[in-house]
Amino acid sequence: MKKSFEMLVHMRRMLAAAAAVAGLALALTLTASFPGALAQGQQPNPNVRPPANAVIPGGPNVVQPERPGNYDVEMWRKVREGLQGQVSIPDRKAGQLVQSGGEAWRNLRNGPLVQYGTWGLAASIVVIAVFYLLRGRIAIDHGWAGRTITRFSDIERFGHWLLAVSFIILALTGLNVLYGRYVLLPILGKQIFADVTLLGKWLHNYVAFAFMAGLLITFVLWVVHNMPSWRDLIWLAKGGGMLVKGVHPPSWKFNAGQKILFWLVMLGGLSISLSGISLLFPFQTAVFSKTFVLLNYVGFNLPTNLTPVQEMQYATTWHGIIALALICVIIAHIYIGTLGMEGAFDAMGSGQVDVNWAKEHHSLWAEEELKKMEGVAAAEVGARVTPAE
Repeated sequence: MKKSFEMLVHMRRMLAAAAAVAGLALALTLTASFPGALAQGQQPNPNVRPPANAVIPGGPNVVQPERPGNYDVEMWRKVREGLQGQVSIPDRKAGQLVQSGGEAWRNLRNGPLVQYGTWGLAASIVVIAVFYLLRGRIAIDHGWAGRTITRFSDIERFGHWLLAVSFIILALTGLNVLYGRYVLLPILGKQIFADVTLLGKWLHNYVAFAFMAGLLITFVLWVVHNMPSWRDLIWLAKGGGMLVKGVHPPSWKFNAGQKILFWLVMLGGLSISLSGISLLFPFQTAVFSKTFVLLNYVGFNLPTNLTPVQEMQYATTWHGIIALALICVIIAHIYIGTLGMEGAFDAMGSGQVDVNWAKEHHSLWAEEELKKMEGVAAAEVGARVTPAE
């Protein structure tokens, strides 16, 4: 028995170490896959040399043609900086020949956004693997009681799974937009990758509405349980009992960690939904212009006269940033709800949790619910008793 336990612990550590290595390998592989993107755009390869007899346009022996006499340097400088002219067609955007912000947006999207997103995803995997290696699976200290208590109702679990499944679909299809050409394209080939990406596009556009519905349902059902409490400070001070075995700070239906997750998902989900709507219906909204006006009232100095193209660039960038941040957070949430904690998945699986699990992780809520159950049981017994004649 002891030997089997030692083998189990050894296997657990091996798996955690493998996950940590996989996380680092993910970051290194993805970073190496797009060197041009991380170099602020495509740069010429210094190792490539032309043949000895090649004629280089613009070389020292080439006479440059003179500019025509009517060449207006100042006018072309303004055009390069984004001068907006007048057009006779309904599309006013056509009046701007050059949108210089596009280059800066491309460099940001293909550079820092991709790079930091890669390291953020890899860091989430590594941190979870190290935590599992050191702490292991958080077990029910008092063992299974054999009795259950209702943790979540059917409508609560429906809202959660609607939000969860739609988020996973959106995350996978969104990651394909950001990383697919570097990771999947070399593996699948152009045709299959194009088909997969087209399918992902349609899924992303339509599943987004399911995500918004799940976000609204869970907010309405759980906002009352996720308001801050002074007990949350105690929970945070003790690390929620996650770091030390046998420590179980009291909490109600949701502890401080779950409350933080709730508000991150709600606020992040609202933000990503608004930017997503502006991308689904391009050039129809001015979300960032209006947001910047409000932020300037509290001390910021942000541009408010954004063009429709700039609105789209801000929306695309912000959508990617918030999406990557939420994915990193949800990775940790999925771990705790499945592998990381014994008995936790039952809460969203069947809706019933073991009584000892409830007492250890949500003691105040469990005590309240057990009193209700006892009261209902006593009332049922009383109703079955026939009064004496």
